[in-house]
Amino acid sequence: MGYEFMDTSIGFRKRAESLVKLLTVDEKISQMCHFAPAIKRLGVPAYTWWNEALHGAARAGTATVFPQSISMAASFDEKLVFDTACVISDEVRAKHHEFLRRGDTGIYKGLTIWSPNINIFRDPRWGRGHETYGEDPYLTGLLGSAFIKGMQGDDEKYLKTVATAKHYAVHSGPESLRHSFNAEVSDRDLRETYLPAFRDSVKDGGAYSVMGAYNRTNSEACCASPTLLQKILREEWGFNGYVVSDCHAICDLHLHHGLTESPQESAAMAVKNGCDLNCGKTYARLTAAYAEGLVSEEDIDVAVTRLFEARMRLGMFDPPEAVPYSSIPFELNDCKEHHELAVDAARKTMTLLKNNGVLPLSKEYTKIAVVGPNADEREVLLANYKGIPSESVTVLEGIRNAVPNARIFYSQGCHIINTELREDETSLLSEAVSCALSADVVIVVTGINSRIEGEEADPRYPEFGGGDRDDIALPGLQDKLIDMVSTVGKPVVCVNLSGSCVALGNAHEKCDAVLQAWYPGALGGIAVSDVLFGKHSPSGKLPLTFYRSVEQLPPFDDYDMENRTYRYFTDEPLYPFGYGLTYSEFEIDAEIFGPDVVKPGQTLEVEYEIRNKGALNAREIVQIYIRTPRAFSKMPVHELKATVPVLVESGSSTKGALKISDRHMSLIADDGKRMVYPGEYKIYIGFSQPDKRSVELTGQTPVELTFKVDGSEPLELEY
Repeated sequence: MGYEFMDTSIGFRKRAESLVKLLTVDEKISQMCHFAPAIKRLGVPAYTWWNEALHGAARAGTATVFPQSISMAASFDEKLVFDTACVISDEVRAKHHEFLRRGDTGIYKGLTIWSPNINIFRDPRWGRGHETYGEDPYLTGLLGSAFIKGMQGDDEKYLKTVATAKHYAVHSGPESLRHSFNAEVSDRDLRETYLPAFRDSVKDGGAYSVMGAYNRTNSEACCASPTLLQKILREEWGFNGYVVSDCHAICDLHLHHGLTESPQESAAMAVKNGCDLNCGKTYARLTAAYAEGLVSEEDIDVAVTRLFEARMRLGMFDPPEAVPYSSIPFELNDCKEHHELAVDAARKTMTLLKNNGVLPLSKEYTKIAVVGPNADEREVLLANYKGIPSESVTVLEGIRNAVPNARIFYSQGCHIINTELREDETSLLSEAVSCALSADVVIVVTGINSRIEGEEADPRYPEFGGGDRDDIALPGLQDKLIDMVSTVGKPVVCVNLSGSCVALGNAHEKCDAVLQAWYPGALGGIAVSDVLFGKHSPSGKLPLTFYRSVEQLPPFDDYDMENRTYRYFTDEPLYPFGYGLTYSEFEIDAEIFGPDVVKPGQTLEVEYEIRNKGALNAREIVQIYIRTPRAFSKMPVHELKATVPVLVESGSSTKGALKISDRHMSLIADDGKRMVYPGEYKIYIGFSQPDKRSVELTGQTPVELTFKVDGSEPLELEY
């Protein structure tokens, strides 16, 4: 017998509704946990909703491992993020269909991807910050939307995969409290900092799924919040996809938040407020909730219809030949072309923080010392939520391959976390000094890894419980290692691998150059060596502030944005957001085109010309910041509003233009409304933000342009 839900000539919503009408209440409820069993009488196959692909197809065997998300953020490159997401979704699709051919519908085999993480990295102590795109709402929204578009594809009918914007909302640690804490935020901070990237992901990126966070926001559980899920997500933003809980977040409602007294009450509260899918088992208690009258069949129908519509949009109920993405061959997974893109992406993330002229290194060096705990470490390349690389290249291996005729003196130097001068540590430090004495140049490779900064549930070093860091200094004896090798009188280059801000101490004070290499992906050693030896000029920019010490930070569990991130920070950072050097020398001129006094609704255009005065072809990142009239006591100093990477050949110039609209000019008022205020606005365009520290480090002052907004009263914009 043919069923209407199998009719490909009608719309997906109608097909989903027709299927749901055929189901019993128990069958409907069975589809609302992340493992949905088959409904054999109707030919509905089993499906597991949980899959991961943060920076590559994850946890399901061999795959291309791209640089971690925070690394990609350092590229400031929307197209690069889109291109890598297209490749990641190719590999997810190829794997999915190969698993189906083997009858495998288990975890991490599906097409519903629980990425990207677009939480704001407001505090460097948060262990999961490296999964994000940094501390800035605009950049996070831009790159998150690009990732979503690449993952979901551009077919007019079918989704390639479903991307899930997470963790909605106001979620960034502490990890040890994530199941119970209440993030209390003002309307301004909520709308100005914590929600914009989600709004962009839904309205611009078209995300078909949103994941609720573990915590409460202003006393409402994020996975059962009428404010977040109904009022803002669906009513204001017009979201038409489905909402999934974070894993085992629904049981937190009664176990930790104290909002309900039983699993069935928790399940009912979440469903009635708009959470359609439960990662976990609590929704199995919807049967009891339905029997007790806590939830209606109509409430269940709404959720299950959304879930089946998503599966239908992925082509799961249609002939494979009708779905263009089903023909992606398994051989495309982990192929040479994908590896090449991964290396190119890693090159574009390399962020040069200091250089007294020692970089790029000459390949004429015949003796090079490579020391440090991350020099020959594979795990640090990969970060978390990763696939298994078929090959990897450490920093040490990349250097050896780059200068095959040089003698490489290698020592681990110290362990990554041990702080005591035990016998083995003393031996390693002594060995590192001997290597430095024997070489012409020293490369010390420092940092942390995803066992030090990570998720609450991840295994890690006992010294770093809960996933977060108490301190942002280089752990262990790494600072001492830098001090010791820097005293031998040889040029010293520090390559730091981390997914967050590290207070670099002696690296900043005593090294001749500092290269922030992030978590660069499986083949990251190639990218590091290409930059060290001048094959590629670095062009990465910091997507977060590098502070001098933890003493500069407010309390970790305080979600007020006062003195947080470059937008509100009042002290001097070690290295500022948006900062990064190249091997070339650039100049920029800019001009505003449009009326001198702008009326609400009008758009300005900023035209710029960049000249590369250096000897190398190089890439730079144009950044536009806006300083608005001082309408409130607590306001951002200035905010990034546009950015674009530009490749300019030596001795050449290039022109471009960026539009400035009402939305760029707007501010969030104390009541949460988005307003454009009359008065004088300043635009800064250059290669960094217009703060004193950036100018000091780069020697360049961004071009300052001024315009005025007309009117006597502020204009309210749609959020």
